[in-house]
Formats: sequence, structure tokens, C-alpha cells
Amino acid sequence: MIPAAEALQRLRDGNARFVLGAQGRPLASRTRREELAEGQEPFAIILGCSDSRVPAEFVFDQGMGDLFVIRVAGNIVAASQIGSAEFAAERFGTRLIVVLGHSRCGAVRATVDELRRPAENQSPNLRSIVDRVRPSVQPLLETELRHHYDELVHHAVRANVRASADHLRHGSQVLERLIEVEGLRVVGAEYSLESGEVEFFDGV
Repeated sequence: MIPAAEALQRLRDGNARFVLGAQGRPLASRTRREELAEGQEPFAIILGCSDSRVPAEFVFDQGMGDLFVIRVAGNIVAASQIGSAEFAAERFGTRLIVVLGHSRCGAVRATVDELRRPAENQSPNLRSIVDRVRPSVQPLLETELRHHYDELVHHAVRANVRASADHLRHGSQVLERLIEVEGLRVVGAEYSLESGEVEFFDGV
């Protein structure tokens, strides 16, 4: 079992390699595939956005079997995401969960736009995502940020990450127990589409 602090450092080091274009881990090999057929021991759980520009294995320069990745638009937390995190933390002894948002997130922007000017005929499925992001964005629209769209989105992305991380910390008896007794950590981070850097800013 890899402690949370060591797992976090592995992610930091891998992202530094990614930013420099000096990736050192092959994503997969035949030998590695054969090893993993018998089981897995991912050292970190990543709850990230479905955005095609933010594949966690690339961003953190990790290979097959290293990360347990949960992806959903807007890196929101619902019952299925909590259950997936519980499964990996309990079954594999993974002691680090990272909620990974990213700059200019489309789901966050859609929520900002919806709150500023409600859309007609929005599908109930898309609305379910917007509704989960909404509590993070709504308070920001009551500040001066409402006059500065890009800054508003930037702060909304981070607020949404914090909300998701808090939901994982306090929305599951299983995860709460692992945090209190087994050293599980939940941290929040933002990936920059522009630079490729990941900044860990919540829970670290």
C-alpha cells in the first residue's frame, strides 16, 4: 500500500515530466498487460472531467494499472462516482483521491451561461450535470466576478473542484472511515489546458 503523501509526490513528479515533454512511463506493454491480468494496485484514484484534452494517465505520466480513473463531465460527484471511489479505496487499498478539474471547463461554462440566461429545451440529462455544478457557481454571480466572464469561470472551476472534494470527504461513511483511520486523503487540483501543469490547491 502506497501512502497518500508518496502517491501525491508521484503525481507531481509525473506531471512535471509531462510539462517538459520528458515522459518516462510507457502507457502499456505486453508484459505489463499480462501482469495486470492477475489484478491491480492503483496508487491513486482520479475523479476527473471527461474532456478529451485531460487524460489522467498522460497528464501524470503514468502507465496501465497505475491510476483508477473516474471520468464524468464537470468532475461532478453523484452516487456512482462515490461508489467507484469507495470500491477502489477499499478493494485495492488506494490512499489518495484527486478531484481533477481543468481550466475553461465546458460543464462549468455551461452552468455559468445557464444561470446568466436559462436555455430552452435543455435535455434533462445535461441539466442534471448543470444542477450539480450550480451550487458552486451561484454565489460567485453575486460578486463583482459576474462582470468578468473568464475570471468568473476560473473561480467557478475551483469552487466546483472544492465542492466535489468535500462531497467525497463527507458524503460517504466508507470514505470518512478510511480518512479517519486508514490515512486516505482527498485533494483537489486544476489542470491548465494552456501550460499542462496541475496545481494542487485543496486539501494539501
